[in-house]
Amino acid sequence: MSTVENLVTKTRRDLPVANAVAGRLTANSITVRDGVVLYYKDWGAGPAVVLSHGYPLSSDAWEYQMMFLLRHGYRVIAHDRRGFGRSSQPGRGYDYDTFADDLAELMDTLDLKEATLVGHSMGGGEVARYIARHGEKRIAKVALVGSVTPFLLKTATNPDGAPIEVFDGMRAAVQADRSQWNKDVTMPYYNYNRPGAAVSEGVRDEYWRQGMATGILAAYEAIGAFSATDFRQDLGKISVPTLVVHGSDDQIVPVEISGNLTAKIVKNAELIVYEGGSHGLLITQKDRLNADLLAFIRS
Repeated sequence: MSTVENLVTKTRRDLPVANAVAGRLTANSITVRDGVVLYYKDWGAGPAVVLSHGYPLSSDAWEYQMMFLLRHGYRVIAHDRRGFGRSSQPGRGYDYDTFADDLAELMDTLDLKEATLVGHSMGGGEVARYIARHGEKRIAKVALVGSVTPFLLKTATNPDGAPIEVFDGMRAAVQADRSQWNKDVTMPYYNYNRPGAAVSEGVRDEYWRQGMATGILAAYEAIGAFSATDFRQDLGKISVPTLVVHGSDDQIVPVEISGNLTAKIVKNAELIVYEGGSHGLLITQKDRLNADLLAFIRS
């Protein structure tokens, strides 16, 4: 058995135990305060890097980053948010206070210290709300990749946000034919609709697989959560070194209303914009992202 295989033995893809006791840590799941079972991966040893995935995906979205950081001596941890992937699909709790509290229970149970917390897309909001509610006692650094922060929805106090009709359209697509929508959205998500793009049908299929593993209630309710949650005050509470990475051609979360503003609010933020970069940087520019994350964590 190879070194990597030894390191990832504990990440068996068993289903969570339905009758797990609250607070009990198992090989790949934790039961949180309301009985919801969260699936997670915990690979390797060394300084901890905790990764929070985007919509409508799961911890599998981080596979290239997890493998890379594992091989560079880091302990990498990623969970499936409630309602997503292999975690429970409850009828409640699809809001950022609950997501942040779930993350806190995982980090407390694993007793993580001096961790780097990384969030992609809606996971960026989870990171911000976690710090706002639970502080930075377990956190050394933060990275936000294609994050939905600071506030996506157009309101009187956020005139540059996207109109609610954009998000109403997403909700309508979930209810009408979310299977087809999960396939169609991969084109702008990875910028495969741009001239000369090298389209990977495998990547599109994998996005569809992860998206359809997410429960329909989570897929519907999370749209309201990531669009209508105002993270401006949350970001103001981040004091640790922060890396903000965004694609200049992000068609899902445009950099003008997200990454650029996030970097201005966070006190110790460094902004890196990938020219022509898509929302799916974890795949489309994985080598550069991996290198930038490693350099930031080591700095």
